[in-house]
Amino acid sequence: MASLKVRIKELELKNPVMTASGTFGYGLEFADFVPLEEIGGIIVKGTTLHAREGNDYPRMAETAQGMLNCVGLQNKGVDYFCSKIYPQIKDIQTNMIVNVSGSSPEDYAKCAARIDALEHIPAIELNISCPNVKQGGMAFGTTCEGAASVVRAVRERYHKTLIVKLSPNVTDIADIARACEAEGADSVSLINTLMGMAIDIEKRRPVLSIGTGGLSGPAVKPVALRMVWQVAHAVRIPVIGLGGICQAKDAIEFLMAGATAIQIGTANFLDPAVTLKVRDGINDWLDSHGCTSVQEIIGCL
Repeated sequence: MASLKVRIKELELKNPVMTASGTFGYGLEFADFVPLEEIGGIIVKGTTLHAREGNDYPRMAETAQGMLNCVGLQNKGVDYFCSKIYPQIKDIQTNMIVNVSGSSPEDYAKCAARIDALEHIPAIELNISCPNVKQGGMAFGTTCEGAASVVRAVRERYHKTLIVKLSPNVTDIADIARACEAEGADSVSLINTLMGMAIDIEKRRPVLSIGTGGLSGPAVKPVALRMVWQVAHAVRIPVIGLGGICQAKDAIEFLMAGATAIQIGTANFLDPAVTLKVRDGINDWLDSHGCTSVQEIIGCL
């Protein structure tokens, strides 16, 4: 069996397969389907300083080769997470990572500081790229200055591994990745969802309540793969790749393009055990090609 261990700064993953925020709940919801401790890392749903109701329904729509969503970061806030959720997940024997979002750099920093104090949360993923909220979110992730302002504020208050999730809805994602690296990001993850739309032709109105939403699933994979390849050549910090990964072949493509680890998102809705199937598939491919470690194929393109 090949070694599947990878490292994101101080964060050691037993394998490069992680779950994407917003698609795996807090991990607990999937415990009946997959042994959580065998996943390389679980990124829990988005958490903000204050509770958010999210957007009105309908906020999900199926598309060819994917789905649209405009959930809008619905959550009960960081205080609720610390008091109610953290005690339930702190003893899961894998990397439990919190996705953090906000409406201002100060909100991001305050939320991150609260999570910094939690002993068994070794990293956060900073969401500067959500396309479905009216304040903050993608607004910070579409310019180098905006991205840098959030990472700078959080880095002052957060002392563990800091991953920054990037938006694909930009002109040059490599420039934004470099701006995050310059302000102290330990890793970047990409891509978040692409802006999309669906229309109900009988009602003559958008399907989603706010008109547009984030497109995810297999349809976005070629775009995600290209952007991961570009960013991996632009920064020295580890890159985490995601976007349309459904099987081991997809994951291996991202690794070869330069990703140190990958995340699986929409595919969790189709198969709740897909993470470990992908992990096993990566191992089988490495074995069949005479590789003793996944490190041999990372960035080999």
